[in-house]
Amino acid sequence: MAFLGKEQIASMGFRSVGENTLLSDKASYYNCKNISIGSNTRIDDFCVLSAGEGGIEIGQHVHIAIGVSIIGTGKVILEDFVGLSSRVSVYSSNDDYSGMFMTGPTIPVEFTNVTNGPVTIGKHSIVGSGTVILPNIVIKEGVAIGALSLVTKDCDEFGIYMGTPAKKIKERKRDLLELEKSYYLSLKKD
Repeated sequence: MAFLGKEQIASMGFRSVGENTLLSDKASYYNCKNISIGSNTRIDDFCVLSAGEGGIEIGQHVHIAIGVSIIGTGKVILEDFVGLSSRVSVYSSNDDYSGMFMTGPTIPVEFTNVTNGPVTIGKHSIVGSGTVILPNIVIKEGVAIGALSLVTKDCDEFGIYMGTPAKKIKERKRDLLELEKSYYLSLKKD
């Protein structure tokens, strides 16, 4: 996997990019002026980040695995330590599937009924491969979502969710919060 150099990243016009970021040169970045990326974040090959008016805000220590799509007009926030596994799709816009409206980006807006809404994925959340997240969703801190799930409703903190639609199946341990503290303490020693 090859990553963009600092000069290449600077020339793309991102809103902001932190230190020690690894951005694949095989990923696609659209409307970079509305994308901010925190330090120690990695975006792998074949990802698509297409920021609409709301923008995309990516925290620190975030991993966006191969083939992830983050698309739409609404704001998308990935807080610190979020992990999106391969082929996760995050949508902050959604067509109307009822048949009462036309669909697609080539159709004038007066003939469509696209809904837009923010998506927030909270700190320490992990999303399994092939999962789809729809607009107007808040995934709170520490959530784990199983592979191939469809997230249509908000997720409570430190819950484990899976299925289509995703449902809470149990609680997730919180040990990682102490590990985060230890991690930050180890950085101060250096």
